[in-house]
Amino acid sequence: MLGTHHIDELDRKILHALQIDGRAPFQRIAEVVGVSPQTVQRRYGRLRAEAGLRVTGQIRPEAVGEEEWLLRIRCAPDRTGSLARALARHDETSWVHIASGGTEIMGVARAPAETGPTLLRALPNTPRVREISAHCLLHTYYGGELSIVNKTGPLDAGQVAALRFGPRDGTGGADLTATDRALTALLARDGRTGYPELARAAGCSVSTAQRRLIELRRHGVVYFDLDHDPRVLGRTKLAMLWLTVGPAAQDDAGRALAAHPEVSFAASTTGPTNLYAAVNSTGNLALHRYLTGPVAALPGVTAVETAPITETVKRAGAAVR
Repeated sequence: MLGTHHIDELDRKILHALQIDGRAPFQRIAEVVGVSPQTVQRRYGRLRAEAGLRVTGQIRPEAVGEEEWLLRIRCAPDRTGSLARALARHDETSWVHIASGGTEIMGVARAPAETGPTLLRALPNTPRVREISAHCLLHTYYGGELSIVNKTGPLDAGQVAALRFGPRDGTGGADLTATDRALTALLARDGRTGYPELARAAGCSVSTAQRRLIELRRHGVVYFDLDHDPRVLGRTKLAMLWLTVGPAAQDDAGRALAAHPEVSFAASTTGPTNLYAAVNSTGNLALHRYLTGPVAALPGVTAVETAPITETVKRAGAAVR
């Protein structure tokens, strides 16, 4: 694993470029950051091998009639690890964390809006599970193709504009074809998969694969994100925040929360709490200062619950080894 002292300015520029467009050709990235394509390719390979870097293709759930749910599962500590690994194997989950010193599991599940996650129907019968709560994501204030890298990356506005995919026609619904499903399944594993390999997997021509992916991106159905160990950017303390905010202040609080440099994801949810955030900080003291400073200053907040992440079992749809 790369330590933060091994991540230099060029690595950060490449990470930032890939966060802007995960499928940007190495040639274009090289032109923007001012090095050769071979250097970009070599650095990318090193980041993949040593920092767990992965470009992932994602389908926006609302574009295909699906919803995302945040799950909180409290169980006996001796069952936490095995249950978390079982959840990580489930097709509906994209993220699974062990939190709160090993006493709680937190996850994200995705399912058709009309049915909800099927795994919720099986969990109550699981031995040693003490409590389950599920919170539907209603509105994302920060996340998707945006991450901590967008907030801390070294590229300037002109460089970002040179890399950004476009134009886009907004986010709309779509009925994915069998070809689309084959393309997106492969892109979920490796968002930089070449068009010839995509075409073979989908049973179509290279030109069809290229045209269809461009259309899906343009209509906001598919986007690309980066997955990597957050510790390589010096963010060693990961925590989940559950906030209770008065309805009149919820939107203002959500927008303010999204702007915090510590926040990698923020959304409104159903349930007794109504704002959720994933927070990345440099340690316990930094987390304390964040909670007692920027979080305390949010409008309308009446309660905050913090759950530090002990272990990540599944991240961006892939099991963590």
